[in-house]
Amino acid sequence: MTRIYLETGPKKVFACSLDWPGWCRIAKGEEAALDRLGDYAPRYRVVAARAGLEFAPGDMVVAGRVPGSDMTDFGVPYAVPDLDLEPLPGPEAERGVALLRAAWGLFDETAAASPDELRKGPRGGGRDLTKIVDHVENAERAFARKVGVRHRPYRSRDDRDAMREELAEVLSRPWEPPQTTGWPPRYALRRIAWHVIDHLWEIEDRR
Repeated sequence: MTRIYLETGPKKVFACSLDWPGWCRIAKGEEAALDRLGDYAPRYRVVAARAGLEFAPGDMVVAGRVPGSDMTDFGVPYAVPDLDLEPLPGPEAERGVALLRAAWGLFDETAAASPDELRKGPRGGGRDLTKIVDHVENAERAFARKVGVRHRPYRSRDDRDAMREELAEVLSRPWEPPQTTGWPPRYALRRIAWHVIDHLWEIEDRR
């Protein structure tokens, strides 16, 4: 069994796993979002395997719902569900960070093996590889500030890696309410992992 929560915007719904950070998909309607999430299970299994984890989600059970916004429709799991305010034990935090590290590794490897010019969307849209990588890395630096990790703009890959190491260390700690940062750690792990994985899959689909 895998716990899922649904974030409902004006037109679209995100289905997000509470137990597997980064496994989130969006569609028009609850059932469509759940079906789409299930369709991506084989692709998420690659991330879990990279983290050394067996991904056998079983039945998806809706454990909660949260109102979304225009940001939901834009394509971002933006709302923080109350379930993310549950305590986060150390082993669970470390497991989440292992999945985040796996996503980082797969993203970097996929980017390195992909051409800079990617296939455009049906209307000619879509960023090329360099812009996607820059977007992911700079967004990540902004996300890190939500949990108290602050780094200046990167001057090198070493700067980026140093930020990721500090972020991983912070997110691997056990956590108890009350919330003392902009994002509770459960949400931070999910949002950051989702962003990396979402663009990893985008590159895979467009190269």
